[in-house]
Amino acid sequence: MDARRQGLTVLELLVVIAVISIMAALLLPALMSARESARRVACRSHLRELGIAAHHFHDGFGHLPRAWKATDDGKPFAFAWAANMLPQLGQQNMLAQLDLGTSPTGLTTSVAAEAFAYELFVCPSDLTEPSFELQVDTERDDDVDGSTDNALHAAASPNLGWFPTANYVGVYGTHEADDYEEAAPTSGFADGSIINEQDIRFRDLRRGLSNTMIVGERTMAAVPSTWLGIDLRGGDAPCRLVGSAMTQPNCETCDECEFSSRHPGGSNFLWGDGRVTLVSESIDSVLYQENSRRMP
Repeated sequence: MDARRQGLTVLELLVVIAVISIMAALLLPALMSARESARRVACRSHLRELGIAAHHFHDGFGHLPRAWKATDDGKPFAFAWAANMLPQLGQQNMLAQLDLGTSPTGLTTSVAAEAFAYELFVCPSDLTEPSFELQVDTERDDDVDGSTDNALHAAASPNLGWFPTANYVGVYGTHEADDYEEAAPTSGFADGSIINEQDIRFRDLRRGLSNTMIVGERTMAAVPSTWLGIDLRGGDAPCRLVGSAMTQPNCETCDECEFSSRHPGGSNFLWGDGRVTLVSESIDSVLYQENSRRMP
């Protein structure tokens, strides 16, 4: 009997490899697209949960949470709008670790900050670290409340602590929150819905809840943001809690305090009525600004 050859020839093996490579090349984009679609759905779900919590907060207090609220101990720390919604988010255990009237003292390491990492505030599409280190703003002359205190900044350590990362920031309006110190607190500088000047009620959103954006997303690459609160002596401190709608989402050459995402085509926003939509990065800038203001 003739001995039969077993196995594949080199040519046959190359053909098999080529077929597998072609199939992988065809399937990989679809797989990546499906994964991004799932991440985008999760991102929208996170924002919807924040919307529900914001409505519960409004039901309980008659207004939306302020963008930031200074602690009562006289230190330059302010808790963020999101931290004040912890009860509405069902985070009683996390709230028990904080005293919203007193500056936290334990955020000295990344490990300490990551104890407050909260998945709800992170967009799965973004490339984020669980925490970031805040450095003192050596170029700033004024406090965020408008008072001059150079000695306060001069005495600050270069490292002001570590903070848990977040992608979702309040809509401050069409002005940059970092410029607030240059305006009088009663000037109406902030024209958005999540601001620090005053309590904003739903009835103050004169364009209607369905026409007013209240929370948007921003990538960590633009500027690391946080849901917890911030040392007001830090660089871009208010900007790490709120965002500005001055041009368009995902504008690579614009100010870091604007809104941005890694979603193709735009950024997700929570509107006053609780819905979440992807706002196109090609939206007309005038309309974009109008949607971020609480007044016509």
